[in-house]
Amino acid sequence: MRCLKLLGERIMARDFDRQVAELQVRAALFNRFTQLGTPVTVAMP
Repeated sequence: MRCLKLLGERIMARDFDRQVAELQVRAALFNRFTQLGTPVTVAMP
């Protein structure tokens, strides 16, 4: 949640379609941050 707050708490766009696009970009960034922070585990034989 901290990453989303770093992007700003308010939606900057005024048009509804642009608001949707802005939230989709934020979600994509949040998912990327999560992917980068997730450790890769490998099973040892």
